[in-house]
Amino acid sequence: MTAPLPHDGGSRGHVLVVDDELSMREYLEILLVREGYAVTSVPSVETARAMLEKDQVDLVISDMKLGSGSGLDVLRTARSRKEPPEVVLITAFGTPSSAVEAMREGAYDYICKPFDNEELRLLVHKALEKRALRQENLTLKSRLLPGLGGLLVGTSPRMRALWQLVEKVAPGRSTVLVTGESGTGKELVARAIHLRGQRAAQPFLPFNCGALNEGVLESELFGHMKGSFTGATHERPGLLVSAAEGTVMLDEVGEMPLATQVKLLRVLQERKVKPVGSAAEIPFQARVIAATNRRLEAEVKAGRFREDLFYRLNVITLELPPLRERPEDIPPLATHFLARLAEELGRPALRFAPETLALMERYAFPGNVRQLQNMVERAATLSDSELLGPATLPPAVRGESEPLSRPGDSGEPSLGSGFNLERHLDESERRHLLAALKQSQGVKTRAAELLGLSFRSFRYRLAKHGLTDELDEPGGSRVG
Repeated sequence: MTAPLPHDGGSRGHVLVVDDELSMREYLEILLVREGYAVTSVPSVETARAMLEKDQVDLVISDMKLGSGSGLDVLRTARSRKEPPEVVLITAFGTPSSAVEAMREGAYDYICKPFDNEELRLLVHKALEKRALRQENLTLKSRLLPGLGGLLVGTSPRMRALWQLVEKVAPGRSTVLVTGESGTGKELVARAIHLRGQRAAQPFLPFNCGALNEGVLESELFGHMKGSFTGATHERPGLLVSAAEGTVMLDEVGEMPLATQVKLLRVLQERKVKPVGSAAEIPFQARVIAATNRRLEAEVKAGRFREDLFYRLNVITLELPPLRERPEDIPPLATHFLARLAEELGRPALRFAPETLALMERYAFPGNVRQLQNMVERAATLSDSELLGPATLPPAVRGESEPLSRPGDSGEPSLGSGFNLERHLDESERRHLLAALKQSQGVKTRAAELLGLSFRSFRYRLAKHGLTDELDEPGGSRVG
């Protein structure tokens, strides 16, 4: 057994390699240490168990065939730990049945020899990313429970009723539909349900249904088999299987294509997924929470959303009220956000003047809680004073209108003989698209929200103006 080998720049995670072939152990050690991971290698099931008992391991990479033992034995030991590592199984003798068994037992993924180095690097990165998400959930649980901190800020009757309902539905496994306008905090409510239940130690995986085309959407949700399409270099479990006994949040479910809606309905009914390119179905244990800012009843009537799927998702509905309908929650929310910022900025004396809070309470907040949070961050960041007065708020909140024309202008546009309205509107639309991309730091789903557009409409407009490659979107399709 080798001791952990750290990378010079510091470890990105501790990986346990289990293989009865010395050459393979040494090969994997070299490959992983170069990537910055601390690596321990052992030759057998018994030594792997001893290592898992005494040390913190983030990821196990085990051969399936280990002398008289099996990689499944290592997997079961790893999954029995209080804070289980992710497990990737490697074999030259893989069969679909053993892959299904490994996934059912909780393996992150399964890869066959000979494998491509880049394929393994990506697999390790994704597995450790999933573990980090699970650890984040545990940290959130310890920090936010039992009061859930900022998630429970707000004393209006509607919010008190909402959180009472969260407490009731959290322990169960029923599908929940969370509705509300953009920015009301649908993901926070879904995360609260996850954290308050028995699944808190398992992954919480939010997924934007409107950000991907139909084929990629199905592959991400249900998984795919090796060779099922161009670029499918190995088998991958979908989110529903990867979440294990955690929670998958289907954000913007109203944007899902009709063909995928049919498949999702069957998946929810049967509690099994059929990966793209596979004839076999794999059971999954994850809880599903759906969220949308659309009125799904209206979408059903318009033929854009399946009625049977709507009733399947609508087992329990939690509706988040917009901020304008609970103005009494604005001052405590703003104060909460400021307290968090004060700690981050190292300015503990930051506080709002009473008249500042009064102005915010009278404002309608079309962007809801997200807009309020951004407004507080802007005020705290730009203010030189510890007391945030009305001047730190945007003009619209102070009841002032920003000038639409230069002083001395009549306010009427000048229409010369060469004026072209279509070109003028196109140029204006293009400027707003670029401004939204810049303000959202390239995250297109957020940029769409800033403009009040669906992701599909936003994507169409980008293509229309040739802006599809203007900024790459960091973090994929994740929506906050």
